[in-house]
Amino acid sequence: MPRARLHSDQVDIDESVVRRLLEEQMEEYADLPLRFVPSGGTDNAVYRLGEELAVRMPLRPGSVGGLLKEIRWLPVLAPHLTLAVPEIVRTGRPGDGYPFVWAVVRWLPGADALTAGIGSMRDAALALGRFVTELRGVDTADMPAPGSEGFIRGLPLIGREETFRDALAQCEGLVDLDLVVMRELWEDALAAPDWAGPPVWLHGDLLPTNLLVRDGRVAGVLDFGAMATGDPAYDVTPAWQVLDREHRPLFRRIVEADDATWRRARGLVVSGAVITFPYYLHTNPTMVALARRGIAEVLADLA
Repeated sequence: MPRARLHSDQVDIDESVVRRLLEEQMEEYADLPLRFVPSGGTDNAVYRLGEELAVRMPLRPGSVGGLLKEIRWLPVLAPHLTLAVPEIVRTGRPGDGYPFVWAVVRWLPGADALTAGIGSMRDAALALGRFVTELRGVDTADMPAPGSEGFIRGLPLIGREETFRDALAQCEGLVDLDLVVMRELWEDALAAPDWAGPPVWLHGDLLPTNLLVRDGRVAGVLDFGAMATGDPAYDVTPAWQVLDREHRPLFRRIVEADDATWRRARGLVVSGAVITFPYYLHTNPTMVALARRGIAEVLADLA
């Protein structure tokens, strides 16, 4: 994908900026080969650094918090997860005109699920179900409360209402979408009881582009920048965003999603897609394609 400008407040980053930062702050890496990694990501620019490392550069002020969360919390979560997750090797500071914290991470071999494709949906349902269950099982004694330190994705759905309504209005005449059905599905999700249990750990963004695939199997989970705590429905969304109709029930059984959680998760898929269309329609075809896929899978269940 070309390096389209995704956000109005996005900073300019290229290989020369990354190289100068490495030379100033991490001399041991300064002579390694460096190349841009195209992706559908919206928060960070990624550069392959040699064979074993990568550099992650936040694109805008709102992306910095996600990287700081990864730096703080991934070492806590990783030992409890059987799928591979990012490892922060070094952190960099602002410099040479680049205003944000950045990081060198361990390169995980494989390709994202959108690029490589998933060989077995059944295996993917099992792997994702296990990952979500393991993440929920991490000790919650010291976890940040929902809504704190940028941990907002686990909050009740009503907080997304205004954004959803605005985006839905913008979709009129913009995309081929049954807006009445989208509104009904969202209202059904809002009508479902809020999560009444204790908050749980959440990845918060289990899209195909954040799943690492090797030999057709899900081998890792990438980009924890949206991690949160709270409503488990936020990690039930891959039922539609990743899996197909045949294998959704298996995933649902593994993650033990009751009817209310299932309805909220379905509404999150709908709202996420509706919000994506007007924002990324002309700049990020990957995100638009993922939004269309999620909607198609939701509608398949209604057929």
